[in-house]
Amino acid sequence: MSTTLPTGQPSANPATPSGSSPGTPGPRRRAADRIADRAPMRRAGDRPPVRPLVRGPARRAGDYRTRHTVSLVVPARDEARNIPWVFEQIPGCVDEVILVDGSSRDATVTMARACRPTVRDVDQGAPGKGNALRAGFAAATGEYIVMIDADGSMWPGEIPHFLHFLDHGYDFVKGSRRMAGGGSLDLTPLRALGNKALLLVVNRLYGGLLTDLCYGYCAFRRDFLAELDLRATGFEIEAEMIAHALRSGLRIAEVPSLELPRRSGRSHLHAVSDGRRVLRTLLAERPGAGEGR
Repeated sequence: MSTTLPTGQPSANPATPSGSSPGTPGPRRRAADRIADRAPMRRAGDRPPVRPLVRGPARRAGDYRTRHTVSLVVPARDEARNIPWVFEQIPGCVDEVILVDGSSRDATVTMARACRPTVRDVDQGAPGKGNALRAGFAAATGEYIVMIDADGSMWPGEIPHFLHFLDHGYDFVKGSRRMAGGGSLDLTPLRALGNKALLLVVNRLYGGLLTDLCYGYCAFRRDFLAELDLRATGFEIEAEMIAHALRSGLRIAEVPSLELPRRSGRSHLHAVSDGRRVLRTLLAERPGAGEGR
């Protein structure tokens, strides 16, 4: 951008060195020489210089658009230190965030309201993750419902991948840590062994071809909430959802997901006892289990 000198301002003669008379020729200027001439003073009417445009990433997770409304259900108990990171990562395609508080003793609800004033906080009524999710699902108004944990182990930026499959005809979408592109930075050997055994059970009993079972990053169409027929009260609700979706013939898709370590605090999961509850649920809900009683 060119700048015009103010009218009447004398221009400096760079060829005349300091202390020399005007008639004395100075050293010749070379093309490579850099002369720091004093810039003209700014006037009130001058436009400020244009700063170069700094381009960000071509596409962000929040850029995804869907024609359907989306509710995000987040069960939480004593997760005040993790809520800010989780809520900061929620993409713009989410219309409604429902925090289901499990009688937290810390500032979980206060922190959630501070981070996202539009959040809806719901009391789950009875203890257990199953009760929390069912309370959140009942309060959700979106056409699509997504569920994630509040401990930071699930990146909300993956939500658009789930919505993409719902937009293209699938009824239920679940995250998988065992697909290409997925993984886990938090799965212990005991949990990995239990998940593999329970996965064999669900695929054998329900005729599924799933790659992961005990992972609660899921999304589904709200219209099919009745078909899911959720009654579980604890962590086994995730397996119950899959079992009922398979049994009802819903169109299920898996998407790769990376499980991150819990950001702060201790997990409420008990691998052995909760694994037994999942197994009992799979056996009790298998097709034909209630016939002849």
